[in-house]
Amino acid sequence: MRKSKLVASLLVVPLAGALFACSSGQEAPAGNTGGGDTDTSGPIEIAYLQKQGDQQYFVDEIAGAKEAAAALGDVNITSADLGDDANKAVSEVEAAIARGVDGIIIVVPDQAVGPNVIKLATDAGIPIMASDDGISDDQGNAAAFTGFNGTDMGSKVGEKAAELYQASGWATADSRILASWKQDLTVCTDRVEGALAKFTEIVGADQVPEVIEVGTDNTPTNAQDKAAATLTANASVKHWIVWGCNDENTTGVTTALQNGGVAPADIISVGLGAYLACKDWAAGQDSGNKAALYISGIDVGKAAVEAMVAHLRDGVPLPPETIADTHMVDESNYESSGVVCT
Repeated sequence: MRKSKLVASLLVVPLAGALFACSSGQEAPAGNTGGGDTDTSGPIEIAYLQKQGDQQYFVDEIAGAKEAAAALGDVNITSADLGDDANKAVSEVEAAIARGVDGIIIVVPDQAVGPNVIKLATDAGIPIMASDDGISDDQGNAAAFTGFNGTDMGSKVGEKAAELYQASGWATADSRILASWKQDLTVCTDRVEGALAKFTEIVGADQVPEVIEVGTDNTPTNAQDKAAATLTANASVKHWIVWGCNDENTTGVTTALQNGGVAPADIISVGLGAYLACKDWAAGQDSGNKAALYISGIDVGKAAVEAMVAHLRDGVPLPPETIADTHMVDESNYESSGVVCT
């Protein structure tokens, strides 16, 4: 393991800046050095700390991280599941620092913990990168980030939902949009707002059904419970359009609607992830899960580790943003797209 540590790279670039593909290899903008002494010899240990580590997306992310580590050689990935516990995020960062890790990649359970974990890493001279959910220091300076552009993801969901809605012939008056997400998580809000903005742009403001917003913890069970209560309060609604922060939300809501007697033909659910939505497709079941935006945790895990190792070994600045690709899938093409159902 490297004994000399690098100064953490806190890259002062808005997350709405230019987008980089996972394999772009583009250097950080001038001024964002992320530099420091490098040591190209010896093994490297990177701590990859994740919220909700039992979700399939994050399982895939660690698999991608370890795949990249194996390909790079002499790189060890240690992981920890933070669940939804912001305190555990802090304690696991402290534990990683005490072990003498060379770099930290973190998916925070709560973005409010960002300044704390950044300061811990910075004071220890260890570079830190945000994965999936952006974080900033106490001055508002964003840490390097690898993941997806939330607004763009939401726009693609909204575009597909609009396409399916226009083809359905449903009346606006007896239709509703049900949007569910963890409402204190900015990446989720970006996705949901992006979906509505694109949907409205396509169908026209006067054709947008009433929107019902449901706060969840981003798990299928919680989304299902919240949607069941919403359905009870809106028993006269005939048609439902569903989107949310992730597949956990949309499949949970869709399950609640179908359990409540809404026919699959009266549900347009566009997921985000595809790994849960595709279960109905794989089983050949009639489902309200009509499509999903495929996002690969494997790609994000690989990209994050590759950027961190390049920084540690060669002094390459951590890119302000590394944005992974996404594409829409449905029952007809999810298998050929590489979606793994869980």
